[in-house]
Amino acid sequence: MKRQRLVIIGAGGHAREVRWLAEAITEDPGSSALYDFVGYVVSDLAHASPHDSTGEIRGDTMWLLDNRDSFDCLALGIGYAAPRFKVAGELEPLFGPEFWPSLIHPSADFDRKSSQVGHGVSIFAHVTGTVNLSIGPFSVVNYGCTIGHETEMGRACSINPGANLSGGIKLGAGVLVGTGAQVLQYLEVGDHSIVGAGAVVTKSLPGGVTAVGMPARIL
Repeated sequence: MKRQRLVIIGAGGHAREVRWLAEAITEDPGSSALYDFVGYVVSDLAHASPHDSTGEIRGDTMWLLDNRDSFDCLALGIGYAAPRFKVAGELEPLFGPEFWPSLIHPSADFDRKSSQVGHGVSIFAHVTGTVNLSIGPFSVVNYGCTIGHETEMGRACSINPGANLSGGIKLGAGVLVGTGAQVLQYLEVGDHSIVGAGAVVTKSLPGGVTAVGMPARIL
């Protein structure tokens, strides 16, 4: 299997976690995907923060356009849903689906035969899903999450560590489900809504809202 040179978009903590994910996949004896980390790329070099891995930033988006021969594939290292959705929309027209492999940790467990995983998806360690899952392009399911049967996840959703999605859930595009939150069975969460950390969603939510608490209430 040819090794692929990987550039990660973003340079903060989540980007470092994505690098770790790619390394875990590469080191797995049963893996058919091998990645060599090239570096991080950020949208704006002037806004690099103290939390970013500044010593390994190769450049901004223009670096990608000017150095296409320096990498084979890309991954989103942006954990928050809104900027993840935005950056995916900006870069996908420049670099089509073939540039965005799905990164799935070897310990993630779900029925891959009956499930659909879009391009650019990241699924971290110890995620447990069941059957007939649909995970939209550029979505991220962080470590320790559980996902029930027939759950549908829209484009560029972010599911934070330890969240639980019961069976039959439908998440719209750009939804953020906070750490340890729960969404109960057969409910819907509309596009670009936020479920706060630890919240328990007992009723469907419209798009563009933030819901917190137990039971979750719209702010």
